[in-house]
Amino acid sequence: MQAVLKPSVHSGGRPKWPRVALVAAVMLLAGLGISPQLQAQFATSVQLVEIYATVTRGDGTAVTGLTAADFEVVEDGAPQPISVFVAGEFPVTVALGVDRSFSMAGEPLRLAMRASQAFLRALKPKDRSMVWAIADGAEVIAPLDSPRDEQLLALAKLTPWSTTALHDSVIAALERLEPESGRQALVLFTDGSDRYSRASVADVLERVRRSNALVYGIGVGKTRAPILAEMAAVSGGRSLQVRNAEALEPALAVIARELQHQYLLGYAPPPRRSGSETRWRSITVRLTRNAEGARVRARDGYVAP
Repeated sequence: MQAVLKPSVHSGGRPKWPRVALVAAVMLLAGLGISPQLQAQFATSVQLVEIYATVTRGDGTAVTGLTAADFEVVEDGAPQPISVFVAGEFPVTVALGVDRSFSMAGEPLRLAMRASQAFLRALKPKDRSMVWAIADGAEVIAPLDSPRDEQLLALAKLTPWSTTALHDSVIAALERLEPESGRQALVLFTDGSDRYSRASVADVLERVRRSNALVYGIGVGKTRAPILAEMAAVSGGRSLQVRNAEALEPALAVIARELQHQYLLGYAPPPRRSGSETRWRSITVRLTRNAEGARVRARDGYVAP
């Protein structure tokens, strides 16, 4: 029986805060083979903010080999010392969403299905994935940790159905990812058209900001919906447009490169006054030197408890 993701909040609601204290980070680092000294840095800090940063050249290729000294992190205008730095390939938990609504009927849905299957095949053995179909809700067609072959088969069986509650579906997928530890990504194939969602664009962007997931929105068709670029910008992900089968492979290659080469930055945020209100903290991550004309992308902030 297929499950349906139901978002716990909609327009006017307040989603959960993102995890700031890295209680589970020690287990993650141990699984990655990180040294006990570095694990201790996480364990002994009362609170740390984690940021996954992507650094690319103008042609989209990943910049590797950077060190902590190559990065600067600024919170609310004040530079923050980087206390944790890890470079390399991290396992990722992915929520892969495919828009199967009637507006995607025909070639758009075939492209989205083909792209989604290629993306799943490109994941590493340690990566985890789930597949959900977007129509009038977010329907889980292959749950987290189901065999990859079953996920591919579930995608192959998709047919057009119903309207597009895109906003509600994105919120539901982010909430499903919320309890998972480690790096998270939401990969979305859609024409970006929303019909009859209870959540607004502002609700979606607020939920993305409160999530730990990198959002990769792949627009299918001639026009890329603004919400795909907006979700990518606030999360540190990326938005791309696939207009035909020829553009499919390059688009997937870009996402694969980024997920394979990222940097984890951690810092202890400034102390807050006792009893101070929860509020948004802006984050800017930049490079301290010109690394081959590179640019860095990372999430733009978090809600401080």
